[in-house]
Amino acid sequence: MRFHKSESAFFVFIAVILAAGLVIFHAYDVLSDSTDALYQPERMAGFAYLAKLLFATGVLLATALVFGVFFIFPLIRTQVKEEGKLRAMTVSLSARSETLEHAALTDGLTGMQNRRYFDDALKEYLDEFRRIDKPVGLMIFDLDHFKQVNDTHGHDVGDEVLRAVAGCLKDMTRYHDVVARLGGEEFAVVAPNMDHDLLVKLAERIRKGIAAMPILSGNVRLKITASVGLAVWDRKESAEDFFRRADKQLYEAKRQGRNRVSA
Repeated sequence: MRFHKSESAFFVFIAVILAAGLVIFHAYDVLSDSTDALYQPERMAGFAYLAKLLFATGVLLATALVFGVFFIFPLIRTQVKEEGKLRAMTVSLSARSETLEHAALTDGLTGMQNRRYFDDALKEYLDEFRRIDKPVGLMIFDLDHFKQVNDTHGHDVGDEVLRAVAGCLKDMTRYHDVVARLGGEEFAVVAPNMDHDLLVKLAERIRKGIAAMPILSGNVRLKITASVGLAVWDRKESAEDFFRRADKQLYEAKRQGRNRVSA
């Protein structure tokens, strides 16, 4: 049976506690023998106090051992199992992608997943996470005033902006997140196992990352911003209703002035 790194580290921790306990037990035994051999009434109080300290330390180590075995280790084991499920799901999605026509699932301009892949992946993630009762987050990004970029600088520059945004999204998301271009200047990220607070923090980091991208058109540095709509799956709604709720938040971000996250 192979152990995860965190489990191996835990076993080392337990071994150290056991070793420390054995040393303390040995010291306690030696101290008891020394007390009997060198009986001096004026020093007995000090020996007795030291013996109590050793005994108390032993009790604390025993408590730490019990706490580690019956509380910490089950938590580690649960996290390892959840990570294994995420990896298995990712491998499954990757294998499924390879069995289908690559062009049918890939956006030709950015090289990322397209709307068809996104729709299928979103449904699969919701089905899987319904079984393990874990949250799923959804982010929808829309580039602000993108039409002006095409009209002012040309479609070649607009295409470069889209590729740069796609690269930013890939770099700032996790390996098991689904990152796709939905069409035009709209992108989406499915972020499994993320609650509301974590999803907002991630969306803010990506929004700031997009705004900070160095995109040049001749001697002009373009400033690209994005509005973001967020939703965390309520574990009941369909994929369509889930997407529609995030999309409404995207329009709310636009209504509030753009270049912001609405959740």
